[in-house]
Amino acid sequence: MSKKGSREERELVNMLWDADCAAMRAPASGGATKKPLPDVIAGNGKMYLAIEVKSTSSERIYINSQKIDALREFSDIFGAKPYVGAKFKREKWRFVRINDLVKTKKNNYRLDKDLAFLKGIELEEMIGRIKQFKFSKSN
Repeated sequence: MSKKGSREERELVNMLWDADCAAMRAPASGGATKKPLPDVIAGNGKMYLAIEVKSTSSERIYINSQKIDALREFSDIFGAKPYVGAKFKREKWRFVRINDLVKTKKNNYRLDKDLAFLKGIELEEMIGRIKQFKFSKSN
């Protein structure tokens, strides 16, 4: 894993601990094992999270379908809610449900910055502390 990616994972783990969730990086993620492990696992006894962490300085993130399949499999077995944690340079973290990702022609996934901020949620909502309100044109 790149230094940047592991730095973002450590930042997220610290944010989760600060929000009263136990959290850890899964050291075997990134191909060190054939097991379906997410980058970060967290929980507070009431809810559990499995997060695939992606960071970029561009406007779009591409994610291999095997990563998303593994995230889904781990989450199903563990009883966790699966998210992609997206950190766009100079922006707040956004957490996107895997069903909101865009499927590419090659059956991988794409997350555009605009979609991350439209469909994604902030940490406080992901852990259940607040509820963000989404306004549509009909509101």
